[in-house]
Amino acid sequence: MGRREKLQLFGDDYPTPDGTCIRDYIHVADLAQAHLLALTALTPGEHKVFNLGNGTGFSNRQVIEAVREVTGHPVPVEVAPRRAGDPAALYTSSRKAREELGWTPDKPGLRDIVADGWAFHQHA
Repeated sequence: MGRREKLQLFGDDYPTPDGTCIRDYIHVADLAQAHLLALTALTPGEHKVFNLGNGTGFSNRQVIEAVREVTGHPVPVEVAPRRAGDPAALYTSSRKAREELGWTPDKPGLRDIVADGWAFHQHA
């Protein structure tokens, strides 16, 4: 994978606490656990849809700061204009998955998500 000179941060003027958009992130292990629980809850002929997420989200600046902290790298950032159609905040309710599957994320923290991703990248 090629390295970039800097990351582009698309928009810093959103109506959010730090001006960057907010997105809902979930740890891949929590996602996999939800899928396993859904498989055990399958009923033939029945179709169910579950949203999975932390329910609050993290700003792009929070993600960048977590990456800097975990990796020890400065991660240069260049602010670019907003992308057309990007909402200020986008996150989900996992209430149905919690109620029907008994699912709750074990690793809801951003630092855990980034640290495990970084560890995987180091050994890939």
